[in-house]
Amino acid sequence: MQLLIDRLKEIITISDDEAHLINQLFSQKKLGKGEHFLREGQVCRSVALIGTGLVRYYINEDGNEGTYYFGREGDFVCDYESFLPQEPSNKNIQALEDTTLYVISHDGLQRIYQEVRTGERLGRLGIEQIFVNVLQQLSSFYKDSPEMRYQRFLQTFSDISQRVPQYYIASYVGIKPQSLSRIRKRATGSIN
Repeated sequence: MQLLIDRLKEIITISDDEAHLINQLFSQKKLGKGEHFLREGQVCRSVALIGTGLVRYYINEDGNEGTYYFGREGDFVCDYESFLPQEPSNKNIQALEDTTLYVISHDGLQRIYQEVRTGERLGRLGIEQIFVNVLQQLSSFYKDSPEMRYQRFLQTFSDISQRVPQYYIASYVGIKPQSLSRIRKRATGSIN
């Protein structure tokens, strides 16, 4: 749980008593590769911090999966669109590797907001970051070429690019895997 406390201290100030409360409110959960943190139709009832592992966020549209984000060590995992109003999700969050999560329930998070001096700041900063990420991803689909979106993926996720299967990267970029292969080949050829 020290990773959790250290990560939270990067965002907000936490006293020793508050750290103790946070440790009581979070629990550890393990997902095997391919298991889901959240499936479409379920209500997202918790937020988690990734201790180890990797997840992808995707939407299933008529049998076609569209990957729209990845979470790695130190990232928070949640479908806030479902979590905040406690309504069914239209998204999926799946482990791409064996993953260890530190999980807190909706009610537990409300306690942090109330009982941790800077708890509400934690919530606000988290939502602001998610909002910015979503807007950047959305605008990129309208203004950037697939090559630019791939370059942005490499910049944003350089630390995990070798851990993510190419077909998920292609989905994230919004192209077919064959097109990604051509983009990668052109990028490699221009370097040589």
